[in-house]
Amino acid sequence: MPPSFRRSLVSILAFVALGVPLLVAPAALAGTPTKATHLGDRTLRPGTSGADVKELQTALGKAGFRVKPDGQFGTATVRAVKRFQRASRLKPSGTVDRKTVAALKRALRGTSANLNGGFDPDDPDTSHHSLGDRIPVQRGMSGHDIRVLQDFLTRAGFKVRVDGEFGASTEKAVKQFETAQTRTVDGIMDAADIDALRTLAGEPDPGAGTMPTQLAPGDRAQIGADGLAIAPASAPPQVQAIIAAGNQIASKPYKYGGGHGKWNDSGYDCSGSVSYALHGAGLLDTALPSGDFTDWGDAGPGQWVTLYARASHIYMVVAGIRFDTSGRTKANTRWQADMRSSKGYTARHPTGL
Repeated sequence: MPPSFRRSLVSILAFVALGVPLLVAPAALAGTPTKATHLGDRTLRPGTSGADVKELQTALGKAGFRVKPDGQFGTATVRAVKRFQRASRLKPSGTVDRKTVAALKRALRGTSANLNGGFDPDDPDTSHHSLGDRIPVQRGMSGHDIRVLQDFLTRAGFKVRVDGEFGASTEKAVKQFETAQTRTVDGIMDAADIDALRTLAGEPDPGAGTMPTQLAPGDRAQIGADGLAIAPASAPPQVQAIIAAGNQIASKPYKYGGGHGKWNDSGYDCSGSVSYALHGAGLLDTALPSGDFTDWGDAGPGQWVTLYARASHIYMVVAGIRFDTSGRTKANTRWQADMRSSKGYTARHPTGL
């Protein structure tokens, strides 16, 4: 043994005996396994592999997609990811970014959804507006996403009452849909079922490039940088017409009595504003004062449109966003993404909406 090596060895043994930690060269650690990444730590793309890919595959399995949890992002996983993204109204890119991970985790939590046109004053969580916001959807659940499910089932030819309650009749319609589509007949809507139903109901694919530029994907309206609302692609024509009419006066000033007596006015008050939007969809011939809306249309919240009225004020929620004169001073638009308490108001909705 060479003297220099012997001296080095003695020094190392001395440090070990004293309990002094040794600094090991990175090359010596080359074979040490790195800490496993978790789903959401990085963007996952076709061809990647790892523990986070396995977590993704396991989550997709819980959402109703048949995919082997082998940790390899292969063709079957890409197909399942795209189908989940369509079910959740995301662009079906096949790439799992943070937005897709958040949607998947949120959907699998299966928390309660809102029922009254996109807002429940007793529940600050307003994320469950649309079908696919929670997965699976099954008997005993209620909420706005159930209304959307029932609407899509009816459009697809499986008629069911749109009441927001997943009861026996809705379960029967779901089973009829599953039978017709040669799917597992269990009466439970997982993400794969939702994707198939959206296609059957005729909702545009957000990644197909055929969606009109003035429409937003999914079931919830959006507010553009110009303060104008963008109607959801899945909304009925009357809902889209309400939004289009509301956009025409979105930034008009508040004017007491405005909109009453003539439709085209220099300003609009609260009831004049709501009346104008409803008139644009052919739902109202004459502008009404706020108090008259307390018995207008049908009682309770609607699937797409809910009016909140009392003698002194009225506003409405259309496809998840608020149309209200009281919010115009914030950003010079009547369209507001945030909500307000509906305590003391009477909820009504246009028949069929």
